[in-house]
Amino acid sequence: MKEIQQFFPQMGQDMSIIPVVQSGDDVKFDESKLPDALPVLALRNAVLMPGTIFPITIGREMSRLLIEDAYKHKNFIGAVPQLDAAVEEPRVEDLYKYGTVARILNTIEMPDGTITAILQGLRRFEVLSITRYDPYMMGLVHYLQDRDADPNDPDIAIMASSIKEKATLALRMGQFAPKEAAEAMRKIDDFNFLVNFVGTSIEVENFTDKMELLQWSDIKTRGMKLLKMLDTQIELLKIKQDINNKVKAEIDQQQREYYLNNQLKTIQEELGMDDQSEFTELRMRAADKDWPDTVAYAFEKEMAKLERFNPNSPDYSVQYNFIDFLLNLPWGKNDMSRDNLDLAHAQKVLDNDHFGLEKVKERIIEYLAVLKLKGNMKSPILCLWGPPGVGKTSLGKSIAKALGREYQRISLGGMHDESEIRGHRKTYIGALPGRVLNAINKAGTVNPVIVLDEIDKIGSDFKGDPSSALLEVLDPEQNSAFHDNYLDIDYDLSNVLFIATANDVSTIQPALRDRMEMINVTGYLAEEKYQIARKFLLPKQLEEHGLKRGAIKLDKTALETIISDYTSESGVRGLEKQIAKLCRVVAKKTAMNEPFEPTVKVGQLKEYLGLPISNFDRQAGNEAVGVVTGLAWTQVGGAILFVETSISEGKGNLSMTGSLGDVMKESATIAYQYIKAHPAVAGMTAEEFAKKDVHIHVPEGATPKDGPSAGITLVTSIVSALRGKQVRSGIAMTGEMTLRGKVLPVGGIKEKILAAKRAGVNTIVICEENRKDIEDIPAKYVKGMAFHYVNTISDVLDFVF
Repeated sequence: MKEIQQFFPQMGQDMSIIPVVQSGDDVKFDESKLPDALPVLALRNAVLMPGTIFPITIGREMSRLLIEDAYKHKNFIGAVPQLDAAVEEPRVEDLYKYGTVARILNTIEMPDGTITAILQGLRRFEVLSITRYDPYMMGLVHYLQDRDADPNDPDIAIMASSIKEKATLALRMGQFAPKEAAEAMRKIDDFNFLVNFVGTSIEVENFTDKMELLQWSDIKTRGMKLLKMLDTQIELLKIKQDINNKVKAEIDQQQREYYLNNQLKTIQEELGMDDQSEFTELRMRAADKDWPDTVAYAFEKEMAKLERFNPNSPDYSVQYNFIDFLLNLPWGKNDMSRDNLDLAHAQKVLDNDHFGLEKVKERIIEYLAVLKLKGNMKSPILCLWGPPGVGKTSLGKSIAKALGREYQRISLGGMHDESEIRGHRKTYIGALPGRVLNAINKAGTVNPVIVLDEIDKIGSDFKGDPSSALLEVLDPEQNSAFHDNYLDIDYDLSNVLFIATANDVSTIQPALRDRMEMINVTGYLAEEKYQIARKFLLPKQLEEHGLKRGAIKLDKTALETIISDYTSESGVRGLEKQIAKLCRVVAKKTAMNEPFEPTVKVGQLKEYLGLPISNFDRQAGNEAVGVVTGLAWTQVGGAILFVETSISEGKGNLSMTGSLGDVMKESATIAYQYIKAHPAVAGMTAEEFAKKDVHIHVPEGATPKDGPSAGITLVTSIVSALRGKQVRSGIAMTGEMTLRGKVLPVGGIKEKILAAKRAGVNTIVICEENRKDIEDIPAKYVKGMAFHYVNTISDVLDFVF
């Protein structure tokens, strides 16, 4: 043995080294001992050529018996390639007609229970027939003699060099070629053995070409066929390598996953594991949707993306959630709730849930009436504005109940990100739809009632201006094609009844305010509060505190005292808190089995509610020289304020205190300058006035105050102090004044009237141009009140002194 190479890795500690490159002397054998019948070993995906050594893994039981028997008795075997490797029990028609007689050099027991047999090929043969199949195949063979190549033939050296070069290249380009094979091949000098060694060792795509090498007796011809086979294999490997390089260079992650997913799908189909139930379910849900063609097209497009994704990738869940949202979202008439067009029923529901609020109820009934006559109408966009606690938000729920629609509420207070309205684009991690579409999705219908709560408290910063985004939502001409960034499909909002609520309309963007139908929800009279407390608040709090209906009753005088002495507000939120406090005390007494009177009277209020609140909002006790009662409007409703003026000797200076805003300071300056220009109104000369210092103070200095409506109040207060004469009792006033002494109209009249009634005022001095506002107010609000209309400051002073 001239040359030895370790081609196969060591498979066990006791395994002997097998030479795979050897001289012709190493394969000599006694040809006379070759039998006519051989045990036939069917090889799967392998060809054994004469003179080569090759390991074969034995898995089939009949092959195992054959190897054990032949190795034990040192018999020759016939190694024949199998045409179809998938056949488990091959017959004669499943075998190639040529094979190689071989001897078993060694057998190795593998850990998995299989046997690896080391075979040495000796001579080719042709299979004549198979004589038996049990326990293994036996066949009659005809031995074939190889015609060795002429060593003096100049073509042989060239062919040998080409075979080595091409085989080395094929081995290097292949994925599973052992590194030792190329080195072993370079050291082979024998052309005959080179052809057989390469024919055995090389892996090719077309196994038939490899099997056909056995049929050629002439080694030179076999070498030419081998070169052709190597050329074909190298070209195939180059194409595969080019494809791999292009794929690595050009396809992105998504295309890679698409490719792998297709491979996975093919494998699953082969294994019977292909499960399309999830996609089928989505498509079945889509088939029931009454949506536009554009949405149907978008759905199919998104489904195609989903099917390309690997189910284990994060993008799959993102895409699935989007499609699920698309399917959950209501579309078309099938997802529209049917309106209850019974006007009497709607009126009854609204009256049962809320006391008063006639304008809002009237507007809803009008909408229902038109809807009943026409059958189809764009929903109105209403804005209910007024002080807190008057029932604006809860009214939205009552409207939904009256119409028979779903109800959703969106709180806009403090919102400063435009994406809260329009949603985020799907490309962002954690993207979500906007609050509007999310509310519709929760409602499950295309025509819910959506309350946009606290629309006047929207903020804005570098993230955008949500109030500008609402322009599209609340515009009847645009919202039929509302575009949400997450959905990225136009959505029709024209069937949604939007009801916005606000306290201060001055902070709402003008363009947004112009798109809404503004309805002023004013505060309640004491009489209305009494009815609300008796019919709504007390029964509600009894139920919430686990008390039986009628467990306690409020005496009429006691309830009126709670309204007047324990609360000071336009709404009823504070009143409800006081009733809740009373119920808690009763609940405690009930739980502890303490006796209590079922009817609460005035004398018991101190026990239940404590002392009355310190209320500065009363005119009684505040009549004095230089003190005048003014009327103001705030976000929480109407209020009265007292303007106090003191006069001292000095140099004609004006000073102001009481947290006055710039506008109110300007009003005070105008009042001072008017009296300075007309000192006769104060009963003094210019020289006398010039020696007086005027100090104006508005009590409750911690509370900021601003606005022009205290103009006439400031003038009257200064004149009263200068004259040393107090104004008539029971009078309050509101109105802006000019430097010429003209009185201008102001707003918030109804709220100011309610504040005046709470304060015990019975006469109001107001601008003549505000007469129309007074006439528009229901008679019950102005009952017991007298109004004196003025045009100039002279009219004011003539009346109050």
